[in-house]
Amino acid sequence: MGLSLSPFTRLGVFGGAFDPPHLAHVALLEAAIAQLQLDQVRVLPTGQAWHKPRNLTGAEHRLAMARLAFGHLPQVVVDEREIHRTGPSYTVDTLHELQAEFPGAQLYLLIGDDQRRSLAAWRNISEIGRIAIICAAGRDKAVRAWNEEPGTLQSPSPISDTLQAHILTLKMPLMPHSATDIRALAASEQAMTGLVPPAVERYIHEHHLYRPN
Repeated sequence: MGLSLSPFTRLGVFGGAFDPPHLAHVALLEAAIAQLQLDQVRVLPTGQAWHKPRNLTGAEHRLAMARLAFGHLPQVVVDEREIHRTGPSYTVDTLHELQAEFPGAQLYLLIGDDQRRSLAAWRNISEIGRIAIICAAGRDKAVRAWNEEPGTLQSPSPISDTLQAHILTLKMPLMPHSATDIRALAASEQAMTGLVPPAVERYIHEHHLYRPN
């Protein structure tokens, strides 16, 4: 007997430190679900991030904040696999696992504009491009280049001449939110209104996250 088909056909994959998750993350997910008609999105807080020069906040806090930030979206499942993975965590490994678990589902890798600019440095980026359709948050020029018809995606364009991967641009407002700036506000006990979901802001204050030691 062959592999059984997935219970859905369009699976979004959204990884990141989520330290903390902010409103630009939420906007990206909402845009992806609507524009790509995703059946489910796996949100994957990073475990041991090979590219982060600093220590991340404890996994239990980042998982809790992700559930608070994205809990209003019924398509979202906060997936703990990268938290529990030993050693450095790479996107290509996660995509291979999801491909095996959900045969028949098309994978859509959701990334922010900052991640778009660093794709050339990702481990096995060509393999990533073969497994998943890469979908990036819209940049200023990219948003203006959209067709007028609502929900219409741009044709995929090469990331570079040397990479065998293509990206789709998600239509969304430019939101230059910075987790670094948000952590700085939290460290000085300032309000984060308009930057993170209210429930996440309450969690940060209640657990005294990002405060100086």
